[in-house]
Amino acid sequence: MSDGDKEGTIDPTTIGERDAPPIDEKPYKVIFEANKCIGAGKCAQVADNWDLNLETGIARPKQYFIDEDERAQNVRAAEVCPAKKDRGVIHVIDRRTGEEIAPDPHGDGTVSVEW
Repeated sequence: MSDGDKEGTIDPTTIGERDAPPIDEKPYKVIFEANKCIGAGKCAQVADNWDLNLETGIARPKQYFIDEDERAQNVRAAEVCPAKKDRGVIHVIDRRTGEEIAPDPHGDGTVSVEW
């Protein structure tokens, strides 16, 4: 995996992979566009992995690499996020394929991170 393309754009699927746990242990990755979080807190309401900092108004995942047991609640957090006009700023990526599981607004697994 490379860290970017010819224009210097960072490929979100490569973020954190150098220090990541083995894929067979934690096959999913959470990518969070914190700079676009609007502090609604819906993620923290539906997923134990998410906290809303009341001082900053920004949510935050407790962990970025998750296993199968943690997948459903993080997918739900991505789906309920109202930021970016309901396209969300929480992304759950399958590390084995590089596809976005949620929110997947394009419906084809294309990673919808916008930085």
